Amino acid sequence: MMNIAVAQSGGPTCAINASLVGVFRESLKEPEIDAIFGSVNGIEGIINDHLIDMKQLIRTNEDMELLRQTPSTVLGSCRYKLCDWHDDDTVYKKIADTLRQRQIGAFFYIGGNDSMDTVNKLSGYFREISLDIKVIGIPKTIDNDLCMTDHTPGFGSAAKYVATTMREIVRDSSVYSMPSVTIVEIMGRHAGWLTASSAVLHALDETAPHLIYVPERSFSLESFFKDLRHEMAKYKAVVVAVSEGIEVPDGVQSGVVDNFGHKYLSGIGKYLEEEVRREIGCKVRSIELNVMQRCSSHICSGTDIDESEAIGSAGVRCALDGNTGKVMTFRRINDMPYTVVIETADASDIANNEKFLPDEYINPQGNNITDNALKYFLPLIQGELNIKMETGLPKHFTIQESVLK
Repeated sequence: MMNIAVAQSGGPTCAINASLVGVFRESLKEPEIDAIFGSVNGIEGIINDHLIDMKQLIRTNEDMELLRQTPSTVLGSCRYKLCDWHDDDTVYKKIADTLRQRQIGAFFYIGGNDSMDTVNKLSGYFREISLDIKVIGIPKTIDNDLCMTDHTPGFGSAAKYVATTMREIVRDSSVYSMPSVTIVEIMGRHAGWLTASSAVLHALDETAPHLIYVPERSFSLESFFKDLRHEMAKYKAVVVAVSEGIEVPDGVQSGVVDNFGHKYLSGIGKYLEEEVRREIGCKVRSIELNVMQRCSSHICSGTDIDESEAIGSAGVRCALDGNTGKVMTFRRINDMPYTVVIETADASDIANNEKFLPDEYINPQGNNITDNALKYFLPLIQGELNIKMETGLPKHFTIQESVLK
């Protein structure tokens, strides 16, 4: 018999709790697993020995079903960067002590690129000190920028929200007779996957978004104005999708960075709005979708939620098979009918690497997304959940704040 621990890290998504349910539900089936601990605030909970008994919190199948449709990280999150244990192993010793004392034989970390860096470092340290604790990464990120996997849990739901909201913006922007420009700022630091996914509207015979700009291509105001005038000659209301991470003049972003050195990005849309007002002088507004892209579970993708739970379950089986330092991945078999299988990759091949939009997904002008991308995006946004409601609003699974302190 052994105990396990699971933690969530990085930016929330509306599918990360489904992966937690996958780990939990699968662990209940395994006779060799006894206690299931949840680490509060990611790896910080392990460092500080702040663990909670998940069986005391999730008591019924109804609890699990509610949790899998609840957005954000129910256990709390963190952006804690482990140093290299070759330089300083103080924190690693604390982690090892907590896991030993709790008799934990496997640790599952649900997170994005930076979390997989933690999986890689921890598994390497445990091998070095001959500590038999398996460390498995369960991927998530709305950015969809993890290498070695077809897509990441959380992305499909975020893409569905972006496309749905974009379509509603298109309807709203078209009601007046005057020319207008609407600029929609979408998350994506270095990779434009989420912004590009707005192009699924083209499969529904929408002309918008008329222009799409992603970080994988250079951006200039001169070209932007030229593109805009070209589209305004054809359409009364022009809608533009832009990644928050496109390169623009210094001073637009705050310059503040997180523990991993990533800039906090926002403001591109407002900057372009002001430039369009100055240069073209038409009616113009900017819309920053911000955190709604990652927390809008009321419009989540059924495919995304189902796959997120499945990849969490597969992580448990991977650890019980004796693996460590692995990250669970998706490999796509077919677009139609859509088929994927769950495999593994070494955390060392995923950590600190990024996956960018393929060249064939971006048009030669660098201002839109090609139809080649649609067959990739469309399967990921399919399906809906039967969202449980109370007093007219979606019901969420929550943990009392006193338990998390």
